[in-house]
Amino acid sequence: MGDLSRDDIANTLRILVATDCHLGYMEKDEIRRHDSFQAFEEICSIAEQKKVDFVLLGGDLFHENKPSRSTLVKAIEILRRHCLNDQPVQFQVVSDQTVNFANVFGHVNYEDPHFNVGLPVFSIHGNHDDPAGVDNLSAVDILSACNLLNYFGKMALEGSGVGQITLYPILVRKGSTAVALYGLGNIRDERLNRMFQTPHAVQWMRPEAQEGCLVSDWFNMLVLHQNRVKTNPKNAISEHFLPRFLDFIVWGHEHECLVDPQEVPGMGFHITQPGSSVATSLIDGESKPKHVLLLEIKGNQYRPTKIPLTSVRPFEYTEIVLKDESDIDPNDQNSILEHLDKVVRNLIEKSSKKAVSISELKIPLVRIKVDYSGFMTINPQRFGQKYVGKVANPQDILIFSKASKKRRNEAKFDDTERLRPEELNQQNIEALVAENNLKMEILPVNDLDVALHNFVNKDDKMAFYACVKYNLQETRERVKERSVRSTDAAQSIEDFRTTSAGVGSAVSFSDEEDAAQISGSTSTTRGRKGSRVGSKSSLDVSETGKGKTSARGRGRGRGRGRGSSNLKQTTLDATLGFRQSQRSASVAATAAVRSIAVEDENVDSASSEDSKKLGINEVADSSNDDESIQGKGRKRAAGRGRGRGNKELWCFKKVRAAEVSHSYPR
Repeated sequence: MGDLSRDDIANTLRILVATDCHLGYMEKDEIRRHDSFQAFEEICSIAEQKKVDFVLLGGDLFHENKPSRSTLVKAIEILRRHCLNDQPVQFQVVSDQTVNFANVFGHVNYEDPHFNVGLPVFSIHGNHDDPAGVDNLSAVDILSACNLLNYFGKMALEGSGVGQITLYPILVRKGSTAVALYGLGNIRDERLNRMFQTPHAVQWMRPEAQEGCLVSDWFNMLVLHQNRVKTNPKNAISEHFLPRFLDFIVWGHEHECLVDPQEVPGMGFHITQPGSSVATSLIDGESKPKHVLLLEIKGNQYRPTKIPLTSVRPFEYTEIVLKDESDIDPNDQNSILEHLDKVVRNLIEKSSKKAVSISELKIPLVRIKVDYSGFMTINPQRFGQKYVGKVANPQDILIFSKASKKRRNEAKFDDTERLRPEELNQQNIEALVAENNLKMEILPVNDLDVALHNFVNKDDKMAFYACVKYNLQETRERVKERSVRSTDAAQSIEDFRTTSAGVGSAVSFSDEEDAAQISGSTSTTRGRKGSRVGSKSSLDVSETGKGKTSARGRGRGRGRGRGSSNLKQTTLDATLGFRQSQRSASVAATAAVRSIAVEDENVDSASSEDSKKLGINEVADSSNDDESIQGKGRKRAAGRGRGRGNKELWCFKKVRAAEVSHSYPR
């Protein structure tokens, strides 16, 4: 702050950025139990020393979805020590806070008159501390209810479809600097990947132009917590999915420290990846020095400064190939042990030299990846016993692997190699169902997959109960709605029978009207052949309940109907509603329709062109500014947003491919 003038200080927003603190990691280990808390304490201390305006956390504040009482107490103590003070807050939140913060209070924590918050903290959730359970609560919700941090980026996703989310930014003003802070808490990567490629699924709200502040004057930031680099593109989020109006992105979840902002070619924004503050995986990426980022924003310009964390336990990593070492005899196991001992001692000595003072000296983490192709393995636990008290992880210093081989040589692998832990891959229910071509008849695949994930990884004992309860409730509502309409539908069929005694009627389903409403009208312009085609389409609908069109599937209203036609979900719902109501109609009505439809056996049922006319066209829109995903048929207008503001708050506008602004009432 000393090199800034008074005017610069008043107009510069200072943010300390950190991600993946994983509080409570290894809390039962006597040596490493305090590592995550010491690193988080240092992060908060740096924020106080640098006099930042607020701290921005990129998810995974806690390591467990249900952190222990000890972990919660320590987290609250750290936040209380550093965040509650009499220091004035120099920035203002000018957006609709009831939309930004998903809690019952609906305002930023430093505006609460009962608390003296001098260091605000803003945080999204990650995949470790994401909302779960019947009430969809996260451990971050506890800290938010305690008024110790501001929890944003929480999206409500229900059902098994792709779903829809709308991102409302937190609008922050400090002097002449205006920052629009977007937050997106962790969503399953496969689902979010599909959402970004589905029109209208991800909508971005931008600040509306005001007097003295144009849309281009806002500095647009996004913080998210997703997979970034994966071999499977469906299991990660590409930077090119994000809109081009963004200026700066904070990427959480990836633990490798790449804190220096990197520009994405062709997108116009920069990405910083601070990485984790504590090593949770003993891999090469975690062995790099840990940093946090001091981000100073003035107008549309920013200045990044990376700050190293000195309280992090040192971690030394190396890889060796036994066949490349000249002092090792393949037939002598003692020579292997002697060589590995020498490597471990060198790493311990290397770690001690990095410590600035004796007080900072900590027992290091050591990991050696050994390629043992053509050699015998040794017991890692027995090997590490001699390093108890010298290494923080004596039980897993060594990890053995073999050089990758081509698939043509995979037949030579024995069973012990195939079942090594590092070679196993996890599979979810969706992959198993797709691989075995199974058909889920009762519970949706996506819902069951999420329930299993929550039950195993998050210890949510009510996961399956919530899944079954939700689907039962949804089914009851659909049955109740159809039963209410059954009387009207039966009357419509009776009228259809009387009016089509000599002339066939075409049954049409339109997305412009109610999805479940069925209208039968006398065709007067198509002629005899057109009326037969329409009647035969009606016959296809009437035969559904008798099993002759079983290929259409169960059609549970969740987008799973299968059939030969191109009709979309609304049409399928209407067909099913027609089928259910027709069961209560008279047999004579069905016979009358069948007799009309089978009058000409050589007439085709309905062409694909007619199906396109009757069905719902795909929506053509995109969440990006310049690119749009082209769909078939006409474009459907997007639904209105849910912006709630007042006269004192800034408004939003929706980002479309054509940059059409949509204002919300002030």
